[in-house]
Amino acid sequence: MREFSTYPITLDGNDIEVKRQEIREYFHKTFELFEKVFELLKNDEVFYKKSEITRHPMIFYFGHTATFYINKLIAMKIIESRINPEFESIFAVGVDEMAWDDITSSHYVWPKVSEVREYRKQVRELVDKLIADIDFTLPLRDDSGMWIILMGIEHERIHVETSLVLHRQMPLEFIKNVKEFNICDKFGDAPTNEMVKIPAWHVELGKDKSHNLYGWDNEYGKYEQELGEFQTSKYLVSNGEFMQFVQEGGYENEAFWDEEGKKFLKITGAKYPAFWVYEKGEYKYRTVSSIIHMPQNWPVDVNALEAEAFCRYKSQKEGLNYMLPSEAEYRAMYEYALLKNIPEFDDAKANLNFAHYFSSCPVDTFVFNGIYDVVGNVWQWSRTPIFGFEGFAVHAAYDDFSTPTFDDKHAIISGASWASSGNLIMKHSRYAFRKHFYQNAGFRYVISQTKQERVQDIYESDALVSQYCEFQYGDAHLGVKNFANECAKIASKFAKNKTKALDLGCATGRASFELAKEFDAVEGIDFSVRFVQVGAKLKEEGYIAFSSKTEGDLIQKKKVTLENLGYEKLKEKVSFWQGDACNLKPNFHSYDVVMATNLIDRLYQPKLFLQTIDERLNKDGILMITSPYTWQESSTKKEFWLGGYKNENGVEIKTIDTLKDILRDKFELIHLQDLEFVIQETDRKFQHTISEVSVWKKRT
Repeated sequence: MREFSTYPITLDGNDIEVKRQEIREYFHKTFELFEKVFELLKNDEVFYKKSEITRHPMIFYFGHTATFYINKLIAMKIIESRINPEFESIFAVGVDEMAWDDITSSHYVWPKVSEVREYRKQVRELVDKLIADIDFTLPLRDDSGMWIILMGIEHERIHVETSLVLHRQMPLEFIKNVKEFNICDKFGDAPTNEMVKIPAWHVELGKDKSHNLYGWDNEYGKYEQELGEFQTSKYLVSNGEFMQFVQEGGYENEAFWDEEGKKFLKITGAKYPAFWVYEKGEYKYRTVSSIIHMPQNWPVDVNALEAEAFCRYKSQKEGLNYMLPSEAEYRAMYEYALLKNIPEFDDAKANLNFAHYFSSCPVDTFVFNGIYDVVGNVWQWSRTPIFGFEGFAVHAAYDDFSTPTFDDKHAIISGASWASSGNLIMKHSRYAFRKHFYQNAGFRYVISQTKQERVQDIYESDALVSQYCEFQYGDAHLGVKNFANECAKIASKFAKNKTKALDLGCATGRASFELAKEFDAVEGIDFSVRFVQVGAKLKEEGYIAFSSKTEGDLIQKKKVTLENLGYEKLKEKVSFWQGDACNLKPNFHSYDVVMATNLIDRLYQPKLFLQTIDERLNKDGILMITSPYTWQESSTKKEFWLGGYKNENGVEIKTIDTLKDILRDKFELIHLQDLEFVIQETDRKFQHTISEVSVWKKRT
């Protein structure tokens, strides 16, 4: 197993070339391990099967991690040219059952597996060359080009594990054994669980930017909590311990399940854990590639809903209040166990990092100061919904890594599993999944008097998102009308047909709803999930909450609803998606209007958008562009600006003239006007800007 065990690199050191070689080796080992995992699929036909109905076929995940490198390198302007724009569109997003994840099979024509293998080879060669060429300094920080390479590596490490989960959910007839993936052969009766006391503890979560290990955005910042004494189970809950819950009707007794749990039972019809198999009156166990006799002393694999139901069952049975640990309580256990972080941690003493098996192992194998499997074996569900620490800030390259999960629906998992490596096994790692999802995850229980801290709404804590919510849904200022509403009116006025509209650069979605007053269907697309999720939440949950800065650190909390806005009957006509205007998925087409709002001067290569947008429009279709033409190199390299500079002959280049040059063969300019807008910074400070609106009719 040691051939698959790789420690993540540290960000510090004294020799840049030594560090460069470390990164190169880490990259190639990760790339090879990911592809090795896909050898579990019996043949190429299986790549086009879904292991779980809410996920894509496996071909998507095989291509996804490679396209991630290219899309992030493009977004951060480290490279300028794509390898395969089609692949980098269809494999871009859609992994977490979000409203903007499009898993509709009819929207995709998947390429051949051989083509994706060749594409992965090309990406590997490109990244290898970048590792050799990128200038960087030590210690590595998140503003370095090499950080984006590390981001791609750690992203693929995540998908090594999640792909193993998906393969494990695939019917066994489509899976083959891989000889190097050895399964633990130690079986026995489940040990009797007991409680261990953890003393009162002051917990500090989070890390600062100077930390010597790679981190995702949600790991940075600060959170403190005082914990009283509590008790935790000595072992993870084993298959044998969970068997009592199953045999005593735990899945049939609704008293043990909350509303989300009851919905899960109704949809799935579950009677026992997903990786159990019931054959001829006997429960057996599904590993990645085989069915074996039930290992009673291995940890049970369940989702959070099942873990919570077990805790209610045990509480009723014993008259005590059992629950899942909080994130802070897990950290107290971690520190009580005297665990060391990478690179001092010895993975020989825990079932993680592929150091021992490609499976779980008995829960009484690895002990840490009296508590078993504090790390490793399986992830441990917590009762804490993931949130951002004080000081949380997204990374510009991946602003949708964490914020879409700050929705009170994603529970933190702690401790890593046998399939975890890289950032996943670090002390500060923070991952969260929807409660009905399956991972290589189980649980332990606690008896605690500590109440769950309230998590702040992301729309209240994300300053930029709140500012755009105020811009689109807040009050009018300085006598200037709502910009989103006025844009929708102009687009509707010029549209000959009103079947479908595209609100491109939709931000928080106001104009999409306004367009739905006139159009049968409206699709809102934005590059940033931080914005897309606002419109999606308004549609799905009927409200959004945000804060408006009034003065200094003072804020005013606000809330708008579909009813307030008069959108109750419009919501079914509107959908929201994440997308790249320069490389849209092929299923975004057949529009009567494409409205690109304050977008053109924020694209990394605006000509890519302009040269192909006609293909998305119907006959007599309308393209509407609004922009204040505030070109900046942080968004667009100067060589790709459409205006705002002098050419080599000293002639001033204006954006509108360049637009005319690019679009004249395919579009007729039919309207030009100014449209002002105001963005509130505080109660007494506003940005007053004027966009130019150009309306273009597609030539027949």
